[in-house]
Amino acid sequence: MQRPATLPPIAPADLEVTPVTRSETIPSSWYTDPAFHAVDRDAVFARSWQNVGSLDQVREPGQLLVGNVADNPVIVVRGQDGALRGFYNVCKHRGGPLALCDGQTKSLRCQYHGWTYLLDGSLRGVPKMDRSELFDKKDFGLVPIAVDTWEDQVFVHLGKDPEPVAATFQGIAERIAPTLIRGLKFERKVEYEVGCNWKVYVDNFLEGYHVPFVHPELVSLFEYSQYRTEVFEKYNLQWTPLDASTPSPYGDPEGNGQAYYYWVWPNFMLNILPGRLQTNVIEPMGPDRCRVVFRYFYGEVESEAAKARAQADHEYSDKVQEEDREICERVQQGLGSRAYDRGRFSPEMEEGVWHFQSLLKGAYGALVAGK
Repeated sequence: MQRPATLPPIAPADLEVTPVTRSETIPSSWYTDPAFHAVDRDAVFARSWQNVGSLDQVREPGQLLVGNVADNPVIVVRGQDGALRGFYNVCKHRGGPLALCDGQTKSLRCQYHGWTYLLDGSLRGVPKMDRSELFDKKDFGLVPIAVDTWEDQVFVHLGKDPEPVAATFQGIAERIAPTLIRGLKFERKVEYEVGCNWKVYVDNFLEGYHVPFVHPELVSLFEYSQYRTEVFEKYNLQWTPLDASTPSPYGDPEGNGQAYYYWVWPNFMLNILPGRLQTNVIEPMGPDRCRVVFRYFYGEVESEAAKARAQADHEYSDKVQEEDREICERVQQGLGSRAYDRGRFSPEMEEGVWHFQSLLKGAYGALVAGK
């Protein structure tokens, strides 16, 4: 397990978890100090299940997904034997990448020097290596990582023998029934870069407090007075009925139903509307930058009506994302100012943020304790 050579100062009092009614927010240095990028990498991302896509993208032999977990490139591939496997996306020759994007292949070929691996991770082809002494291809197979699925979503974990991913999501499928996640068709992936720490973006997702001020058009779709947050062990839920009297910009043919917004520790979101799923993965790119990966899924994606619905969805989501990007970047600036260190929570509107920050304290505490 990677570990920062030198941990930044973390006061024991900052790791204490107190009730939301009395709690302060985490220190601003946790968002702005570059040293905390390594802390997040080792305390959070290297020890949690990370979403890299869906089974709909890796159903056939040779189909693959790529991602980045805790500053490590990873790959998931469907083997010729039908097995789904995860590896570090790193050639054992000199660290080159095997795949640069999601796709399909018959073998995994290093993009740097052409070393070739079978889909089970074993090394097959090694150009210009016949004069190397004491070299055995069996010693240079790809390094495997844990891979697991939940409701057709694919996850990887860098730790050894992690608990099944279903334990993290326990209760979600039952709660949203009869709405289904499993079986939805992947439609597209969209990525955004945002000039803020990943925790700023997660905080923003976890409360509806800002919606009337940042997303005035979005708030008209919901019964905002009924907006609720529920906290569970490793995830929390924000939900509200959709306003049946307001046409949905997402192209929802029913125009009503239930909206569920799940956040799952530490950086995975499920935005669930009737006949539609949008997943978000927040990837740190540094202390003041993150990548937000959106994936869209629908019950049907081929008809002209389905394509029009998806296009309306994308256009509206782009607008909402731009609003979130702008406010998150301004918050990042504010957190780095001399005027701010920490604040307080609204128990009514920010319990989800408090829950995330409480889990973060636990993760930091485990790293400090050497666990």
